[in-house]
Amino acid sequence: MVFVLGVVLATAQGQPQPAADARLGELTVLSREGRRPLVTASVNGQEMVSLADLSAMFSLGVREDTAAGGLIVTSGERSLVLSMTQGLASVGGRVVTLPAAPVKRGTTWFVPVDFIARALSLIHPTRLDLRRGSRLLVVGDLRVPRVIVRNEEAASGARVTVDVTPRVGYEVEQQGSRLLVRFEADALDPLLSASPVPDLLTSVQVVEPLTAVGLDLGPRFASYRTSEEAAAPARPLRITIDLVAQGATTVPGVTPGAMPTVEPPPVIFETPQARLRTIVLDPGHGGTEEGAKGPGGTLEKDVALAVARQLKATLEQRLGVRVLLTRDGDETVPLDERAAFANNNKADLFVSLHANASVRAAVSGAEVFYLSLDEYGPEGRRVAEAEGSAISTLGGGARDIDLILWDMAQMQHIDASAHLATLIERGLRERVPMSPRAIQQAPFRVLVGANMPAVLVEMGFITNPDEEKLLGSHAHQQRLVQAIYASIVEFRAYLDRGGQASGAEAPRSPVPQGAR
Repeated sequence: MVFVLGVVLATAQGQPQPAADARLGELTVLSREGRRPLVTASVNGQEMVSLADLSAMFSLGVREDTAAGGLIVTSGERSLVLSMTQGLASVGGRVVTLPAAPVKRGTTWFVPVDFIARALSLIHPTRLDLRRGSRLLVVGDLRVPRVIVRNEEAASGARVTVDVTPRVGYEVEQQGSRLLVRFEADALDPLLSASPVPDLLTSVQVVEPLTAVGLDLGPRFASYRTSEEAAAPARPLRITIDLVAQGATTVPGVTPGAMPTVEPPPVIFETPQARLRTIVLDPGHGGTEEGAKGPGGTLEKDVALAVARQLKATLEQRLGVRVLLTRDGDETVPLDERAAFANNNKADLFVSLHANASVRAAVSGAEVFYLSLDEYGPEGRRVAEAEGSAISTLGGGARDIDLILWDMAQMQHIDASAHLATLIERGLRERVPMSPRAIQQAPFRVLVGANMPAVLVEMGFITNPDEEKLLGSHAHQQRLVQAIYASIVEFRAYLDRGGQASGAEAPRSPVPQGAR
């Protein structure tokens, strides 16, 4: 995450900016260290920046070679030669053209702003992405998507479109009189061309921590619906948000009484498939059962509930499915009642969310489980048949796993559960740190009575100090949400194929118990 730093940049030594023809403005430099302004000036009618400022910001060496008529600019072991009299630079024998030659004012050299992208980026070890139109200089591998927001009035309200390049994960949620579109990004490169709609949409702005767009709502606002345009990964992501005004009965974008002449009105939700209508999310523990506790005091029950609520909102808004929580507050829910709740509501999917624990603080990474009892042999069967007993299965962990009798509802869904576990493991691996034992089978009691595909996700080891901080952060929770959401979308397609995996979805063999 990029933090906002209140830094006022003058020169490398903190002295007033050397005189130029006129101060033109500044670029915003985004890096892992924060946000910093880079002052620009108009010199001979050209926007330029001082080499002293660039030297301080990027640890450059700059020296004049009067004999050769050039400036030697060094970054680490790499260097370039900048002509003092022409708009040319030489980098490793390659000639780069610049819009103007350097200019000296007093003791300070000024170079065109494009020098950063055209020449300096070729020798600097970190990626430099100059976005002139947005006045941004992105340093390093930050996720800074271009976000373009537009809107149009409609008969029943307004339609807001958000184009995002490149595609990143996102979440839409309402907070009081504001809709927030949060992005999985370090910062945004925004172009907000949306205009107010009287009493419905009062303003659109980037809000703290500068990774979200806020839609400020007026007194006529009643509800909203979101949809996502299906597109190839290389194309921009388009999010459509329909703001419905009070008393409106028509679909936004369609004039009352008029029939579409070419196409039907856009679908607000993706049409739920008959095979996936209801999903039950199970935030682990709750009430007097706190679950695992991190060294900083973070509780498993709180992390599980926070992620479950965000995942519920995402699934409902993007898929239009019915999503239920086994608990929506800090209450104690017995293990057997959790699966029973899913069964009674005829759920098509059951996902239990937890945070793991270990006696060794260094153990880390997310893990995904689906049900198995046969790994435990005669001893496992004996323990399973002894009501109220438990068997420890997490190598290096501190959690015991309760068992119940062998004739269980879940057994008929093992293959589908295994496939779902594989998809979630792959989705998580793309976004969060994973355990060496990322996918496993184990006899979790919360799964055994579930009469539908069911998995348990250990989102990370809360006993690991670094992972505890991640699990408590909204950004990391959103990465978990996006991973599970994407996996459920794939699982829905698997169900629509009649339970046939595609070639890219072959189930991954689980790690045997006790292996690391």
